[in-house]
Amino acid sequence: MSRTVFLISGSDARKFLQGLVTNDVEKIDTGLVYAAFLTPQGKFLADFMLSAHPDGILLDVDTDHAPVLIQRLSMYKLRSQVEITETDIKVRRGTGPAPEGALADPRHEALGWRQYGLEAGDDGSDFDAIRVAHCIPKAGVELTPDSYILEAGFERLNGVDFKKGCYIGQEVTARMKHKTKLRKGFVTVSLDGEAELGTEIIANGKPAGTIYTQTAQKAIAFLRFDRASEEMDAAGVKVFHTVEEQV
Repeated sequence: MSRTVFLISGSDARKFLQGLVTNDVEKIDTGLVYAAFLTPQGKFLADFMLSAHPDGILLDVDTDHAPVLIQRLSMYKLRSQVEITETDIKVRRGTGPAPEGALADPRHEALGWRQYGLEAGDDGSDFDAIRVAHCIPKAGVELTPDSYILEAGFERLNGVDFKKGCYIGQEVTARMKHKTKLRKGFVTVSLDGEAELGTEIIANGKPAGTIYTQTAQKAIAFLRFDRASEEMDAAGVKVFHTVEEQV
């Protein structure tokens, strides 16, 4: 896990982020907030955690995705009273007893806690296994520039707020929520062997999805629900799925 923590400060910090990200920034007063920054077309750009800080708001993002996110945020600063500063704060996470000052991961209780301070790393928990068991996509693996957050389960993972008002990509996201039935999305499937990441899933002779993170005999898969069946194939590996939308 490599994370970079930025401090968003200034008198307009909350207002600034509120108009850009998918979740309600005001929720930081009660704990961690999981959110994403989208393109105007409603596609995924980066996801991150937001938390309250005496000097503003901490933004905790995957280090590989930090440059493009900060570039986009900086584009929207304009005349806002906002400063974006990279900090030396480290991120530690775990699933055991939470240390003092740690905050619960808002995506799922199984993900445990996150602590911001001088130490980085985790407590040895198998976070990939947790992600697969609870179908929690990861940026750079399942979450890509082609992803729509509702197909990625952001509503279930507490990463989007439909009452907060406008943000970038909000129109597309709201239309998917209210006017269409999701036809694709991430689910957890069972396998009878090992399939490489990116392996195509075939159902009834037609492409039905893709295998992503696998641990033991389970994997996160992206499926077309109209083609998925209870038993499918991924390069000779049987894929089993109870036909129910998990997003």
